[in-house]
Amino acid sequence: MQVATVPPTVSLDDPAHYINRELSWLEFNRRVLEEAQDPQVPLLERLKFLTIVSSNLDEFFMVRVGGLQQKVQAHIAQGSGADRMPPAEQLEKISQTVRQMVEQQYQCFMGEVLPALEKEGIVVRGLKDLTPADQQHLREVFLREIFPVLTPLAIDAGHRFPRLLNKSLNVAVLLQRPGHLEKLFAVVQVPAVLNRFLPLPAEKGHVFTPLETVIRIHLPELFPGMKLESATVFRVTRNSDFEIDDDEVEDLLKTIEEEVRKRRQGAAVRLEIEADAPVEVEQLLVERLDLDPIDVYRIPGLIDATGLFQFYSLPGYPALRDPLFVPQPVPEIGNAANCWIAIRTQDILLHHPYESFSHIVDFIEAAADDERVLAIKQTLYRTSSDSPIVRALQRAADNGKQVTALIELKARLDEERNIVWARELEKSGVHVVFGFVGLKTHCKVALVVRREEDGIRRYVHLSSGNYNPQTARIYTDIGFFTC
Repeated sequence: MQVATVPPTVSLDDPAHYINRELSWLEFNRRVLEEAQDPQVPLLERLKFLTIVSSNLDEFFMVRVGGLQQKVQAHIAQGSGADRMPPAEQLEKISQTVRQMVEQQYQCFMGEVLPALEKEGIVVRGLKDLTPADQQHLREVFLREIFPVLTPLAIDAGHRFPRLLNKSLNVAVLLQRPGHLEKLFAVVQVPAVLNRFLPLPAEKGHVFTPLETVIRIHLPELFPGMKLESATVFRVTRNSDFEIDDDEVEDLLKTIEEEVRKRRQGAAVRLEIEADAPVEVEQLLVERLDLDPIDVYRIPGLIDATGLFQFYSLPGYPALRDPLFVPQPVPEIGNAANCWIAIRTQDILLHHPYESFSHIVDFIEAAADDERVLAIKQTLYRTSSDSPIVRALQRAADNGKQVTALIELKARLDEERNIVWARELEKSGVHVVFGFVGLKTHCKVALVVRREEDGIRRYVHLSSGNYNPQTARIYTDIGFFTC
């Protein structure tokens, strides 16, 4: 008789069974990079994915790395995740992974995407590539549009190191006065209000040069009479993570507003600097920004690849982009006389972005204008900058309906926008609530209360995605109508 063997008991508390959350997220970003590396992907789409890799890393450092650095500074040795990896070890592995990822990203851009763009007539000229005619044109543009915006900041005993803005691009300048051996240090911020790439006259195609290159050329205009030793482009990322003490919060809105203000001046968590930057400049920036050498990333190309998205927006070049995707209407809704009849007839499942999000916008707008609708209640987590959903809620309140909006103020990096929407909705007469202090309200739900011939009926929309028409064209989510 054969005796069945009993499988060994698996301990779900064993950290060996788990993948670290931060390293797992970096693997997700690696998959974004792989889209950029795929030669079968249209060229401008590859460029777009390269910019997404950089914007994702920005948010990762601002939130995840900043939080880990705070734990290390607080001497917290034990990891809080199921894998229990200590914060210091996480930071070390993050650094190794990101360096490898950035190297591959710039190999893809400099070695594949940029040369391919040049063949298509989209050219980026560096300092050494500018012709005399280019330089004359850029001098006119510099004096007319750039010079008035610049404010060079000298660093000496009487001038402290400036509080550089998060994700701002800057030029570090080493100078000498004639007849003096002492080197002086100055910083020129690259204005974010100007386009990152400036167009150059061209007979055909599009030719550009980076804004920081134009500034670098004209540094003598900013420091007349001084000897320029070096000019180095760099970028600082600051910690945007914050925690709220649930026991001390009296007014959540005011507390979030105060934390958002503090975040603008958060501690530096990453320094991106040109690959050939002088060691002297790197050391000075590390010291003034209170960073460690592990926080420095030497970039083998244009710093801040997010600016490359400017090229994706160029007119024309349809062959270099994916065909425009048009979400399909849902026939159960589109063929009905109105959304109320459609939802009463049957429950309706929607799959975005393949099916149109416009049905959800139409649902809220119809509720705002329908005389039979008595009340609208909705949660808002992330919305677009000019949200038709929010405008419909305001109109509904103006039309005398009972409107309640739960706005999640703790939506990461969207706190400011949600604060603005909360105040605007309150001004319109909407009853705004902010959820629970110790929790985030991630669920997306809209409830419409409507008086009908047979009595009061409640129409509901549930969704895994945000009430944001823009992101609904990109992210995969499920929506559900019922009543």
